[in-house]
Amino acid sequence: MYGNTQSPLDNFFSFIKSRAVLARLMLINLVVFVVINIINLFLFLFEVSSGNEMHNVSTLTYWLSVPSDISQLIVKPWTVFTYMFLQEGFFHLFFNMIILYFGGRIFSEYLDEKKLLKTYIFSGLMGAAFFILAFNAFPVFADSVPNALALGSSASVLGILIAIATYVPEYTVNLLLFGRVKLKYIAIIFIVIDIFSIPKGNAGGHIAHIGGAFWGFLYATNLKKGKDLATFFDRIKWPKIRFKSTGRKKHHFEDVYVNRKPMTDEEYNARKIKHQKDLDRILDKISRSGYQSLTKEEKEILFRNSKH
Repeated sequence: MYGNTQSPLDNFFSFIKSRAVLARLMLINLVVFVVINIINLFLFLFEVSSGNEMHNVSTLTYWLSVPSDISQLIVKPWTVFTYMFLQEGFFHLFFNMIILYFGGRIFSEYLDEKKLLKTYIFSGLMGAAFFILAFNAFPVFADSVPNALALGSSASVLGILIAIATYVPEYTVNLLLFGRVKLKYIAIIFIVIDIFSIPKGNAGGHIAHIGGAFWGFLYATNLKKGKDLATFFDRIKWPKIRFKSTGRKKHHFEDVYVNRKPMTDEEYNARKIKHQKDLDRILDKISRSGYQSLTKEEKEILFRNSKH
């Protein structure tokens, strides 16, 4: 009767405490940020040297950031993974988490949480690959290779945004000052900014962003064709983590048909008629109120039907 009385801040913290993959990714970034800064604070208070003068970062950040120098990468190969959860500056973290939340919530409307996790990780890995390859391939970066480091979740975050913009390019969002804008245009603007910002500073960061965006585009393009480029990721034996669905439980083909007796012709025809009625109702709703008026379940029904 009284609706939701929680403040936006309460809603945000409730989301962060949930078991959703998006919330877990944001929480990991936040925890790493806090821990790094607390350790650096204590090192400062006790006058313990925490800096790496050669790279102009703290020693801890150096050991978690991915280097462009191959000889350094061989010594610390884990950095191709750890760098994508590492931010030292508050505003770096803040803007990355805003975009992750924005893109991740839309992503979760259409694709499952495992795909969200895979997109984050592989976009980050592709961002690291672009950064390392570019700095070792282009003469302009030759003098910077020994000192260049990449850190931040930007490549992973942009990969998620580009992936969902590729998957549902006509999705429309309301932006302050700009009004209704299609997701594909937001994605294009981000990519164009990164490309033209390469000569203006932080070239490694912008190149890593482009790498993440490239994976997001490639992954989503193949998903639309029914191909998951990261299926091998599903076969890795990870510690058991229960993913809490962000919406109603999705019923897959196996849930409906495994261990069930075959349908009679009457049952099949009845189900087919009901499915057609549901589809007609959804199409009528779109004609009256637009695509954005559909519920998540209605969008899923429409998407599954478009693949037949």
